[in-house]
Amino acid sequence: MSQTHQPAACPGCEEPLETGDLYCGACGYDLSAVPEPPLDHPTIEMASPVAAAPDPQLPYATRTDEPVAGGDGVDEYQLPAPDPRAAEPDPDTHVARPPAPGAKVCVACRAGRVDDDGYCENCGHAQPRERDHMEQELGSVSAVSDRGLRHHRNEDSFALSSTALPDGSPAVVAIVCDGVSSATRPDEASAAAAAAANEALLAALPQGTHPQQAMHDAILSAAEAVNSLAAEPGQAHRDDPHRHQNAPACTLVGAVSAGGLLVVGWVGDSRAYWVPDDRATAPARLTEDDSWAAQMVAARLMSEADAYADERAHAITGWLGADAYELDPHTASFKPDRSGVVVVCTDGLWNYAEAAEEMARVIPADAAERPLHSAQVLVGHALDGGGHDNVTVAVLPFAVEQQGAGSAYN
Repeated sequence: MSQTHQPAACPGCEEPLETGDLYCGACGYDLSAVPEPPLDHPTIEMASPVAAAPDPQLPYATRTDEPVAGGDGVDEYQLPAPDPRAAEPDPDTHVARPPAPGAKVCVACRAGRVDDDGYCENCGHAQPRERDHMEQELGSVSAVSDRGLRHHRNEDSFALSSTALPDGSPAVVAIVCDGVSSATRPDEASAAAAAAANEALLAALPQGTHPQQAMHDAILSAAEAVNSLAAEPGQAHRDDPHRHQNAPACTLVGAVSAGGLLVVGWVGDSRAYWVPDDRATAPARLTEDDSWAAQMVAARLMSEADAYADERAHAITGWLGADAYELDPHTASFKPDRSGVVVVCTDGLWNYAEAAEEMARVIPADAAERPLHSAQVLVGHALDGGGHDNVTVAVLPFAVEQQGAGSAYN
């Protein structure tokens, strides 16, 4: 019966590890794949030049002091150069296939082919997950999501879309979801919620449903999608079968720009901010958190500063999931009198720019013209601040029509 060996430092990036870590928090290395340490080799005589050469059979890569040419600034790793004196490989021995032209190449050794499970066939290094960093630009709306610097995976998700109202005018949608880390499969919950809410809005808005009602119904659809995950047979936790299993859960915040209206909807502590193009005009937060701190402030039991300084501040009181106490979708409708942008984000961003005035200072002045760049800047701000959580933000420009222009909703 074999046992999993956990080294003191990550084999991929040498980040110190804590007992029980399943993945490296710095590079995402799958620690369950770490092989047993090799048996001690006999002492090598210093006078033997042949014996002193690197053993080509050692299974570990060696770290180079300089990044590999063409790297992305992250420390790279290379296997030792093959020893020309080594014997020819046994015909029955598996030899890693070289990557085909255009195939995905390992980020660690830059030579091996990446298999369907996400591991290098040459050095065995786990590759970065696709969700670790995502960007999308769709017309005038853009979003960026990043794993952050401390989490093993990205449990956030987002969805962007556009459609047309019955009168032909455009409607633009941005949905952002944050998986609840203490729940089972939070990454699946956030992805399911974002997709379901987006699909519901795309179905309702062209039929003439009022955007605020459409947002309310979309949140209910998202809740149903997350609830259905709890009914599915849960995959056993391979690394710790005794780990507590509970219902998948996430928060949601969304914004719709349609017919001259700005509609937001939310459950949980993900937020939406309004930042006018004219920075001389005051920005505003458009949502109220479903959180312990917000409840304390609303009940006038604590000041806002004291409530958010408490260690219980970010405990959420509302979420999407089968074990939610009571689903209470929040929606609000606004009719701005000037142009600006809506910042739709998870707490991985607003923890580093909580007040609306702070958010307005961080986002670039040309956000309406460069929403993708602005989303990148906001994510960079969170990472520079410590990146303690996953970070997801969508930037949705809202242009006020000229006087005399019609609107589908008044």
